[in-house]
Amino acid sequence: MHLVKKLSTVAVAVVAMMAVASPAKAQFRLPAPHADQHNSLISHQSPVGVDLNKMKFEALNNFQKPELSPEDEDLFNYNWSCQTISTAYAGLTVPSHRNIDVSGYVSPIPGKMTSGYGYRPRFGRVHKGVDLNLNVGDTVVAAFDGRVRITKYEAKGYGYYVVIRHDNGLETVYGHLSRFIVKPNQYVKAGQPIALGGNTGRSTGPHLHFETRFMGLAINPTAIIDFENGVTHKDIFTFDKSSYEKTQKYGPVRSKAKKSVGKKKSRKKSTASSKKKSRKK
Repeated sequence: MHLVKKLSTVAVAVVAMMAVASPAKAQFRLPAPHADQHNSLISHQSPVGVDLNKMKFEALNNFQKPELSPEDEDLFNYNWSCQTISTAYAGLTVPSHRNIDVSGYVSPIPGKMTSGYGYRPRFGRVHKGVDLNLNVGDTVVAAFDGRVRITKYEAKGYGYYVVIRHDNGLETVYGHLSRFIVKPNQYVKAGQPIALGGNTGRSTGPHLHFETRFMGLAINPTAIIDFENGVTHKDIFTFDKSSYEKTQKYGPVRSKAKKSVGKKKSRKKSTASSKKKSRKK
């Protein structure tokens, strides 16, 4: 009898445990759709059914132009409908100096620089920008906040290209593209996709031709940007009308006094060695 009582007691306990465990087990195994929603809310903290990437893209497209000073506003709107690059500011006097805020820069493409600014004997012309490596279809983004002025095709030059006029007074040019993502008069933020890279126009291979201009004058982009590290050299770039096409040295520079001392020592050594040679003869 004692054995039977013990067995019945054990059976009752097992049934009770199963009764308690079954709701927990059912609660743990939620329906698949509910589990997906639960994970989305916990992991991403986003409302169910909302596409965050779509929201971000729409927010970028709805970007509005910020407030500018009257002087900058006039420069920004000047000759807006002009469909050329170099003559867009014709009729205005280019100042000898101007401080330009370039702190908001974003690399238009992460590729390395493959060709610099300057005269090209092979083509008999000046290369007024730099070439950045990319693959056809790579995303090209805006370098600064601004407004798209031109999206155009030029068979014997830029191919498909975009020109953006920026709030800081600069214009940037993006050439040899394969597809536009933006339209003229659209405001864009730095880092916003504007086009896909390509190999159109006068191009020997896939790359991005990138220009920085101030009032139509092509500035050597390396004077503003450290392309190796994808940042600007300084937050404020000082435009100098007499040297805007040249590169700028941002590293330590030896003083003229040290250079002259070094030259004098080398001259003394050369004269001493020449005297020794004459004596031997």
